[in-house]
Amino acid sequence: MDRIITISREYGAGGHSIGQRVAERLGIPFYDKDILRQTARESGYSPELVEAGGEDVSRVDAILRPIVGSSVFYNDPQDAIHDVQAAVMLRFARQGPCVLLGRGGNILLRRAGIEGLAVFIHADDVHRAIRTGQLIESEDATRIQRHMAKKDASRRAWYARYTGRRWGDCHDYGLCLDSGLLGYDRCVDLIVSAARIGEEA
Repeated sequence: MDRIITISREYGAGGHSIGQRVAERLGIPFYDKDILRQTARESGYSPELVEAGGEDVSRVDAILRPIVGSSVFYNDPQDAIHDVQAAVMLRFARQGPCVLLGRGGNILLRRAGIEGLAVFIHADDVHRAIRTGQLIESEDATRIQRHMAKKDASRRAWYARYTGRRWGDCHDYGLCLDSGLLGYDRCVDLIVSAARIGEEA
């Protein structure tokens, strides 16, 4: 199995958990926080700023604005973070089979000519709300819905800005899986099976 697997996901659909389990099943590295840490080291920006800019085009400004003031002009660090992050992800991909979470990895690999299995994980609002409530430790339905919507909007805007594509478009993925309908275990099985296609050819 020599494929790189990229996983994009709606917030609360379980993409992180599924990706981690796929990597464990295949015995390959799973990259998420490692991308953040390495990008912070190489870019010189704080981990907080890198995490904010990793898939969100609005949080960087929210973090920097109180620091630099509204009257000060500064170069948007978002592009610098993106460029370093992309280089880090490509380096990980070229080291061998792995699972890369989010950050437009599917388009990044395609443009670099690296073969990969691109996966998009989505789910209905009920399943996502349950998981989101666990993640943000809240049972407030309004707060949960707003958090989900904000996260998805941020990822959608980031994806459009840096790939020129529409986030969640099935044409950008080899597999689109409904984790609410299928469950995490079945999603893992399907991704692993797809990644192993051609192994015995």
